[in-house]
Amino acid sequence: MAQPPRPERLIGEILGEPSARMRNPANADYQCPFLNGQCIKRGHHLAGPYPVCSVRRKTKPNLITVCPKRFLEADIVADVIKHCWPGKPPQNPRISHEVSMAKFGKVDLVICDYDAQAHAVREFVSVELQAVDISGSVEPAYTGVLNSASSVQVSYGINWANVRKRYIDQLVAKCFYHSQWNTRIVAVMQSPLYDYLRAHMQFDEMSPGAGGVDVAFLLYDYVESDDHHTLIFDRVVGTSHSSLMMSTLYQKTPPKSAFTKRILERLE
Repeated sequence: MAQPPRPERLIGEILGEPSARMRNPANADYQCPFLNGQCIKRGHHLAGPYPVCSVRRKTKPNLITVCPKRFLEADIVADVIKHCWPGKPPQNPRISHEVSMAKFGKVDLVICDYDAQAHAVREFVSVELQAVDISGSVEPAYTGVLNSASSVQVSYGINWANVRKRYIDQLVAKCFYHSQWNTRIVAVMQSPLYDYLRAHMQFDEMSPGAGGVDVAFLLYDYVESDDHHTLIFDRVVGTSHSSLMMSTLYQKTPPKSAFTKRILERLE
């Protein structure tokens, strides 16, 4: 029978540090290096912050980001301007955080080309940060790290499907508005999440410099080490609003034989 895993094998990072190096986040006042302030995440059964940035799956060793603020380690503004900005680069790039509007919802940040003299926005690109959801809970593993437990019993998984159902619907709606505004929205996520979405949704993959791109997936992944795990730029993939929308409506069709088999199983 397999031995229960060590908790630091399951919890990837705490406050941006490998979990084995950050066993007492309270002593660090729960200061998040990506926010330059205290961690804002909360757990269901914890009194204070829940500063878990990434986890590992039980069957695969690679880190998976569970907090969208983790992406702020990367120079997202520079990467958006370099890889995702439509047309000429902005002359005076400025940032607005958490911009919201009725019927539109909220985006994490907007990068705009600001005309200071006219106090006007020349062009803009919206940016959303997307991590994965977890089914079950890794809180017992987090508590195990804090208590230096040798092993821990925990039940959880990466809820890829929930991200696909919840996030993509929102992205399609926001993408529509941006296409009408003749600009685009940038979806920042980890490469494994994008790969999952692409495997289940056959939208067109386009160069971000191509015409007709309404959304650009700006992808990052980890370079791991004992001292620090670093999120680095991986690639950018563009697509259109119409292609993304159609891929949510018409997904890969299962074989007809599989459905007829189910019919036979349920014959009365």
